[in-house]
Amino acid sequence: MGFFDKIFGKKEKESLDQGLQKTKENFFSKITKAIAGKSTVDEEVLDNLEEALVGADVGIETTVKIIERIEARVAKDKYLNTTELNGLLQQEIENILVDAPSSNSYDFHSELPSRPYIILIVGVNGVGKTTTIGKLAYNFKKAGKSVLLGAADTFRAAAVDQITIWSERAGVPIVKQPMGSDPAAVAFDTVQSAVSKNVDVVLIDTAGRLQAHLTEELSKIKRVIQKVIPEAPHEVLLVLDGSTGQNALEQAKHFTAATDVTALAITKLDGTAKGGVVLAIANQFKIPVKFIGMGEKMEDLLVFDKHEFVDSLFSLEDKPT
Repeated sequence: MGFFDKIFGKKEKESLDQGLQKTKENFFSKITKAIAGKSTVDEEVLDNLEEALVGADVGIETTVKIIERIEARVAKDKYLNTTELNGLLQQEIENILVDAPSSNSYDFHSELPSRPYIILIVGVNGVGKTTTIGKLAYNFKKAGKSVLLGAADTFRAAAVDQITIWSERAGVPIVKQPMGSDPAAVAFDTVQSAVSKNVDVVLIDTAGRLQAHLTEELSKIKRVIQKVIPEAPHEVLLVLDGSTGQNALEQAKHFTAATDVTALAITKLDGTAKGGVVLAIANQFKIPVKFIGMGEKMEDLLVFDKHEFVDSLFSLEDKPT
């Protein structure tokens, strides 16, 4: 697979397969029911498939797009059996998932597009934002990169304390100020420190609440960062909780309206049957998924590869009970 051969080994694939087990069971039990007893893809099969996709948290808009493409294929080929439908469905789902631009494509091990590489992390409280920052820090450091954290969520009680704990777990330094400080000032100090210390990756936490001043606060953080590095932040990473299904879609709407989100991290995909929401978010917002959370351990944050993700959805063997 070229680029991903280096980062998506057997261990990562096993983690993905296991983490997506419940999503696959939910997804395919519905699809199997939709085509049961059918030898060709007719209108009834398509209606059943539409219902199955919506029920698997793929979302109405994304489901309609998939069904329309399959309908066009049926009309063109005149005959399509249910075995071919499975392959076609896999192909269409992969097409929906967005690739990151080549100028902004990286993983933990690759050379980063810029140095220091500034990642602004946004998302509501409770989605695993702080945990994701800790895992990112750990994995970048493990890959040999120097990392600096910025605790710019200064208003939520214990937010600074929580990210400090993660900085200690990951073994990376942190820039912080007392609770109630100006978030933009923390971000400015963090980036200045990163430049002076020649740091590779900077991860800046931001306010985890959907409030009226969110757009203004994020804009101010960007402005002060750009006084140090004009092209920063290089990434605005939105963290969403995959286990919340359509609620994650609503959060994506709010944050993409508030700031220029460039990538997604979908957490808590292990143990949920709602992984189909990844397709809904990618399709609706045309934003690439960059990372997925597959467990509690520091290593359980995977660089997202759409080919491997779809392959796991469609080829994962059911685990014995």
